[in-house]
This record gives sequence, structure tokens and C-alpha cells, in this order.
Amino acid sequence: MKKPAPLRLLGDITPAQFMRDYWHKKPLLIRQAIPGFQPLLPFDQLAELATKDFVESRLVTLTDGEWNMQHGPLHDLPPRTQREWTLLVQGVNLQDDAADALLRQFRFVPDARLDDLMVSFATDGGGVGPHFDSYDVFLLQAEGQRRWRIGPQKDLSLVEGLPLKILSKFKPTEEFVLEPGDMLYLPPHYAHDGVAIGDCQTYSIGFRSPSYQELGEAFLQFMADSIDLPGRYADPDLEPSAKPAEIPKDMLGQLADELNKMQFTEDDFTIFLGEYLSEPKHNVFFVGPEKPLPAGRFAQTAAKKGVKLSRKTQMLYRGKHVFINGESFAIGRADKAALEALANSRVLEGAQVAAASEDVMEALYAWYTDGWLELN
Repeated sequence: MKKPAPLRLLGDITPAQFMRDYWHKKPLLIRQAIPGFQPLLPFDQLAELATKDFVESRLVTLTDGEWNMQHGPLHDLPPRTQREWTLLVQGVNLQDDAADALLRQFRFVPDARLDDLMVSFATDGGGVGPHFDSYDVFLLQAEGQRRWRIGPQKDLSLVEGLPLKILSKFKPTEEFVLEPGDMLYLPPHYAHDGVAIGDCQTYSIGFRSPSYQELGEAFLQFMADSIDLPGRYADPDLEPSAKPAEIPKDMLGQLADELNKMQFTEDDFTIFLGEYLSEPKHNVFFVGPEKPLPAGRFAQTAAKKGVKLSRKTQMLYRGKHVFINGESFAIGRADKAALEALANSRVLEGAQVAAASEDVMEALYAWYTDGWLELN
């Protein structure tokens, strides 16, 4: 078996070494992770994205020691000559092919964990204050310089009454100045503060880390339509009560026994998690082709050119289940290889499409008309 090659992106260590020694454990500073890296979007295009109601954006300013945060859409930004302001634009990978390609370089971490690419533009002195994130993050410098101060502190208490989550007792232990192409990895809950030196852009590659509470609530809602508890409460042996306001002990026991009959299988959890993790975010919309090809013509063209997933599409699989944009379906052995290849590579070459079953071709055509998938 071929040994995994080291990645320049990770400082010439292999993904396995990174996951073993750094992931969720300690920071890693990588000088020139992407040599010669330049911003993928000019400032004007970034500012234009911030005006859209389907793009999540924030404006953070620090004026006379007072923090302020404004949520997008943002139509009026401060002049670039003004110090200490920051524009944050989430999900840039959903809006730009180059940004999506950059995010996909981090697929040594499973797609189920990969979240989005956020772009931060800041003028001199700009930042969001000392804080921590609840997820892993890679901070790639794209333009200018940013000074990072970081520390592994355990006291994560926050300053009260601020619009931002700013640490009240920030105690950095290390300091770095990042140049374009440099990258800093930080594990969850690692305190950090980044301040722009002149105008700068930083790209944040973030990862999903849902809380158990969030997952539990979503799972129970998911299972609500699947619960089957026949029968109705009855108490033919009920005796007269001297305390009418007290819930009868037998009633409590009988109902508890019935509700405890609810059983959740591994299949239930698999289908829930696949649909949950592939569900598009609330501000993601798909648009199909203006004039879609007829099914037969699509099949012929796809067999020549191949197909690729839309940059907005999330496709996952586990066992016999495939998940795409919040939907799930079971697949047979004959279709497994083609659909897993599409999920892993996000592309199917023409020959692979030509060899696909009729069921797979029907699915590909439906996804094409919905805008989930495109012709190469």
C-alpha cells in the first residue's frame, strides 16, 4: 500500500501525523503553507457579497475602546482609511469556485466535519478581540499581515455586556506575525487574538462541532414521524382516590413502561445523522439550468463530458445509505461504487456515467434539473 505523502499545506507532515499530533490537541504554525498565496476575491467583490441577504456577514468596529457589531446585509462600510474595523463574510466557498477549491484542500478531514470558508477583511488595528472558538480552525493569511497572540488558558470567562464574546482574562503565551501564505491551526477552546497590521485578509477554514443538546433535539424531532406506539391508556382496575390532585402511581408506571418501548436502531441514527449533516444551511438555494436538457440528451452528454456536484451540494454516505442535501435513500450493491465515487471525488468521469445503472442515471438527471449537479 502506498504511504500517504506529506502535505506542504500541513508543513510537510502527512495528514495522519497531523491528526495524531495536532488535531484537537495543540496549535501548529505553518510558514508558507500555500506559497505565493493571494486573495481569491478582491475587496470590492467581498463587499458586494456582504450586501446579499443570502450571505451571512458581520461588521465589527472598535471606536474609542467600544466594540460594536452589525449583522448583514451590509450596504455601507466604513472608509478603508478608517482604522480598527473588520468585515466578516461566511460561506464564501458557496459563492465562488476558487474559494470552494481551497476549502476542498482540507478534505483529509471528513466532509461530515468540514464546514465553511470565512473571509475576514480588516483595516489597521482591526480584529474581533481575544476569544475562543468551539471548533477547530485553520487561519490562512491571504493579504497583508496579522499579529496573532495565542494561549491555552483554562479560564474562558467573557466580558459581560458586549456584542462579541471577548475573553475577560486573556493571557497569551505565544505571538506570531503571519504573512500571505502562512497558516495557523488552532484546536477548539484555544484562546487567540488576531490584529491587522495595515489592511489584511485572513481566510478561516472552520469545522462543524454540533452540541449534543442540538443533536438530541434534532434527533427526537426526526424520529417523531417514525414512532409507532399502538393502543391507548386505560385503567379498568382504577380505585377511588382520596387525593384527586395526585397523579396515580399505577398510571405513572404504566405510561413509563409503554414509552420505554420506543427503540432506536443504528439505522435510525445513521439516517438521521446523514440527513442532518448534509442538510443545506438556511441561506443556501439551488437553481437548476434555465433550459435543462431532456433526459436522453443529458445521458448522452454526461456519458461524454462527465458530471460534477454543485459547490453548494453536500453528499455523504454510510453503508447502504446515500445522503445528498438533506435527503437519503438506500442503494443496491450495483450502484454503490458509482455513487460513492461521486461523493468522494465530487466528479464522475464520462466513462463512469456511461457505465451507471438506469437508477443512478435517473438520480443524476433529477439532481441536474434541481441544480445539485452540473455537466462538466
